[in-house]
Amino acid sequence: MMQYSLKKTFFLLAALVASSTISAQVKPIPVAGKWLYRLDSLDKGLDQKWQQQQFTNSIWLPGTLDDAGIGAPVKVDTTVLSKDIMLHLSRKHRYTGAVWYQRSINLTSRMANALLSLERVIWKTDCWIDGKPAGTQESLIAPQVFKLGPLAAGKHVITIRVDNRKQHDISVNDFAHAYTDGTQIIWNGVIGKMQLIDIGKQVINQVQVYSSLANHSVKAAISLGGSHSGDTYLRAFLLSGKKIVKQTSPTVIQHNQEEISLQVPEAQSWDEFHPRLYSLRTEVIDSKGQVLDARTQSFGFRDINATGNELRINDRPLFLRGTLECNIFPLEGHPPMNTAGWLKVFKTAKAYGLNHLRFHSWCPPEAAFQVADSLGFYLHVELPLWVLTVGKDPKTLTYLEQEAENIIRNYGNHPSFCFWSMGNELEGDFGWLEKLVRKLKQEDNRHLYTTTTFSFQKGHGKNPDPADDYFITQYTEKGWVRGQGIFNTNPPDFKTDYSKALKGTTVPLIIHEVGQYSVYPDLEEIKKYTGVLRPSNFEAVRNNLRKKGMLGLAPDYLKASGTLAVQLYKEEIERALKTKGVGGFQLLDLHDFPGQGTALVGILNAFWDSKGLVSSTDFSKFCGPVVPLIRFEKAAYSNNEHFYAAAEIANYSDRQINGEVLWSAISSDKHFNLRGSLGRQSIAIGNASAGSFSIDLSKIDRACELQITVSIANTGYTNYWKIWVYPDKKPESFSNVIFTTSIDSALSYLQAGRKVLLNPDTANVKGIDGRFAPVFWSPVHFPDQPGSMGLLIDKKSNALADFPTDFYTDWQWWDLVTRSRSLILDKLGAPATPIVRVIDNFFRNRNLATLVEFKVGSGSLILCTMDLHSQLTERAAARQLRYSLLHYAAGNTFQPVQEISAGDLRRLLDN
Repeated sequence: MMQYSLKKTFFLLAALVASSTISAQVKPIPVAGKWLYRLDSLDKGLDQKWQQQQFTNSIWLPGTLDDAGIGAPVKVDTTVLSKDIMLHLSRKHRYTGAVWYQRSINLTSRMANALLSLERVIWKTDCWIDGKPAGTQESLIAPQVFKLGPLAAGKHVITIRVDNRKQHDISVNDFAHAYTDGTQIIWNGVIGKMQLIDIGKQVINQVQVYSSLANHSVKAAISLGGSHSGDTYLRAFLLSGKKIVKQTSPTVIQHNQEEISLQVPEAQSWDEFHPRLYSLRTEVIDSKGQVLDARTQSFGFRDINATGNELRINDRPLFLRGTLECNIFPLEGHPPMNTAGWLKVFKTAKAYGLNHLRFHSWCPPEAAFQVADSLGFYLHVELPLWVLTVGKDPKTLTYLEQEAENIIRNYGNHPSFCFWSMGNELEGDFGWLEKLVRKLKQEDNRHLYTTTTFSFQKGHGKNPDPADDYFITQYTEKGWVRGQGIFNTNPPDFKTDYSKALKGTTVPLIIHEVGQYSVYPDLEEIKKYTGVLRPSNFEAVRNNLRKKGMLGLAPDYLKASGTLAVQLYKEEIERALKTKGVGGFQLLDLHDFPGQGTALVGILNAFWDSKGLVSSTDFSKFCGPVVPLIRFEKAAYSNNEHFYAAAEIANYSDRQINGEVLWSAISSDKHFNLRGSLGRQSIAIGNASAGSFSIDLSKIDRACELQITVSIANTGYTNYWKIWVYPDKKPESFSNVIFTTSIDSALSYLQAGRKVLLNPDTANVKGIDGRFAPVFWSPVHFPDQPGSMGLLIDKKSNALADFPTDFYTDWQWWDLVTRSRSLILDKLGAPATPIVRVIDNFFRNRNLATLVEFKVGSGSLILCTMDLHSQLTERAAARQLRYSLLHYAAGNTFQPVQEISAGDLRRLLDN
């Protein structure tokens, strides 16, 4: 009975300060400012009754010990590229344990029933007022509220003890982003609003608003407390801005739970295109019309539901274009608690075409919901949970149930709060998870629910669980639904979607953590770290490159690996858009996560700033509300073939589009320029076919790159793809150049002063297997990967004059890369400069290559460890690269400068 009573009191206090529900009759008193503090690393404070003592050291709250430079200095050695250094950013100071904070306040008037509200704390807080206990709280995702009782005018002393040690097992290796040292750190202090509230005259405890666009109605569920005896009445006003749209007549209050409903025939919808917000003001008045208490709650008219395997918003199809927010705030080490910090996040995401944000294993503060409401973002929130042992500890389950209630009471009214998961990649007692989901659904039907954001547990993860409204996964029983499982093994085609994998799914499927393509560190980013965290991981990479004489390569490594990642993200997104039944995707990530092994998987850096890889305008061409798409066979063609494309338009705007669909095919040298029209079309919301077109490639007589573009006339909707066309001719030989796969033969000819193109069998090359896609997530977190990050290509080299290419890996390199083994050049006497360099992962930084030229004695050598000799009639790109290298070697410009001895060459190759 005692446990139930405490839990009930906890929820009541949380309700009293739920977002936008503080009484209009009561003005909170801020208690931000200078507080005194005392560290309690030995846990003596409770026994020694520190709540009755006065402290001497001072700190500013809201704030953290890290902000103030308090705690043990963290020493790191960045001269060694170690796993410990690369796990995450380094804190400058660290403290784990209890800290006592104290502040004296001077009240000018009596408070009848005071509450202390601390907006966000890690993790457990004890509170005393004038030395008397005022309770204990331990929420990670909602304000912690303490009932101080009546306070007389004059001086009072508030003392709190904050313990940031782990209170419940909610996380694998402390990875859950509500409690982690990844990028949010395990800080100690208080952040956000700190205020005293007098609830002595408070009548309204909380207001939950339930709107229905379909029924043109809004209902307020009102929890009442305090004194409302006698003739007290309830009334409500619906406001659009400051204008009153509707109001109710006063009704007599009869119960502690009341409802008020309004019909609003003219209700306008809230969504990503029109984030219209309304306010509902609820008042308790007496018989004379005097307002005793009031609340004003912002909300939107939005209906979100799942119809079969389709998501719908306001009765039209919805496609989620999302990314993750893993509490990545490297200056502060904690999330912004005001709207300014969140405006950058959401405005940047919107500029890149996104409409959705997933909060991985945490729930953001009130300010994030407010900004998302104002900009029309669809939010996915999770309980602070990422474990493989759900159900093991009953106390943890009670804690999680409390946190779920906190989420409803504090954030449930926000129209942006659309999706709710119980945690990330959960394993354990799914019976308990299902029970919790069904309970929350019954209590609050304003959101869609899923049991877990994917799971590796057998019997889960590949299919929706019974309580799921939607389903998040990376694969089903029938196959992968993200490229990470495909791009290194399947030859590239651009007609495939995930329809086969989706067969039989009964709820909308959201693709889980798409991408995770590692990008080389931007070492210029180091100077941005002016806050509580130090980029020791970046510094260690810089020092390692400097030691190896490769520091100058870092900017090119960044751009080449990052541009490859952009191409892969583009194909990932387009495959999802092409698949009927996919409800959207959640990228991992649009921006970097420099924790968990230094996972630099973003197009943007950890500060939501551009890395210079792709503009928001270009990214949103394939990631936006309306995206032209084509399905085509492959990337590399011979000129005796036809290019055929089936066009589609993914229209997830809020209306039908009427316009002419145009296409073009233009070579990079502009010699080939072909344009056409698919006619004027009415394009409904959803994914629709837009016709097809074919291009005869026989008029192309030399190797070239073609850009295929599809657009809708007189709109900004356009998208493009690249293909490569090569002459259809058999491999040529040049009398003055020897092509061989044998090192013995090559050395014999080189000793005779001949020109040689050596293309050894990759099985006989000592090196690293070629992979097209870059390192997955992090080479530190997942060390057992081949570990390359794409190619850095000297596109101006004459060796590639007949093989059109840019400086980075594009799709025409797929066959060559996957049939390669990269050479490790580090042990050569002098650093070698390749024509095609393989970017090693940043945890190793070896000098790797697949195409390099040398002078060997009096002979000249091109060494290529990409297969240029097998099945050439079916491998157009390999055939063309072989021709380009032979043509170059036969000419007068082939005069290698780098020298290598016969012995070093043999040692470089021999497996």
